Amino acid sequence: MDSGREDASSDAATAEDASTDDASTAPEDAAVDGGPPALSLPPANGALDYQLGDAYPPPDGVVVVSRDREARPAAGIYNICYVNGFQTQPHERAFWTSEHDDLLLRDAGGDYVVDPDWDELILDVTTEEKRAALAAIVGGWIDGCADDGFDAIEIDNLDTYARSGGLVTQDQAVAFMRLLSDRAHARGLPIAQKNSTEVLARRVEMGTDFAVAEECNRYDECGDYTAVYGDQVYVIEYRRRDFDAGCRDFPELSTVLRDLQLRGPGAAGYVYDGC
Repeated sequence: MDSGREDASSDAATAEDASTDDASTAPEDAAVDGGPPALSLPPANGALDYQLGDAYPPPDGVVVVSRDREARPAAGIYNICYVNGFQTQPHERAFWTSEHDDLLLRDAGGDYVVDPDWDELILDVTTEEKRAALAAIVGGWIDGCADDGFDAIEIDNLDTYARSGGLVTQDQAVAFMRLLSDRAHARGLPIAQKNSTEVLARRVEMGTDFAVAEECNRYDECGDYTAVYGDQVYVIEYRRRDFDAGCRDFPELSTVLRDLQLRGPGAAGYVYDGC
């Protein structure tokens, strides 16, 4: 259920208040005995905002924000970097078709396999060689998140296998997710499982550290996430009644109410509330 995800425009960073130009000031744990940096998870039950459609100064009290990898992190709070790891962003289609066409999933007729809800091409993670090649590309974006000062990674569309017409298996998706987790961890960044309750039991295989769950109250899934990730679950709801239910039933979780298009303040239809 990636219903709330919207491609962030390439100029999202420039639209942001000047106070957000600085990198996040969330603490970075030192490496232990020369190994990879220790991981600093998002604050549990910290006030959350979800800003994939537009990057703007977070509302007062917000301590965790998720933003597109092309935006800048917000100053002084914990920043999660959104990366579309299993599908192409709409504005990047030409990049993929011209430079990495061999890494795009095709059906038996040779046509691209497309996520119809978002008009995004599905990446081909069906072989070890293709997963390695894709991990080099997506891993570069993860490195960019680290270099820009983000504190964690959110990989979207882990559940693409369910929309692939049977061409991608769950095992292949889990294997690719592990490559991305290893890349994030090498840079000292924890990484989220986004949605996909079907693979919660495979957390150890994936190497994921926390969860970002869209509409888990609506679909009665929040308890499934907490059984695996405890209070390190960050919930986005798009209907008031589901948000209210989540605040009542899961007060230990960070829950935000957003409009479906993730608009910025001042835009018609902008919605934000948190608990």
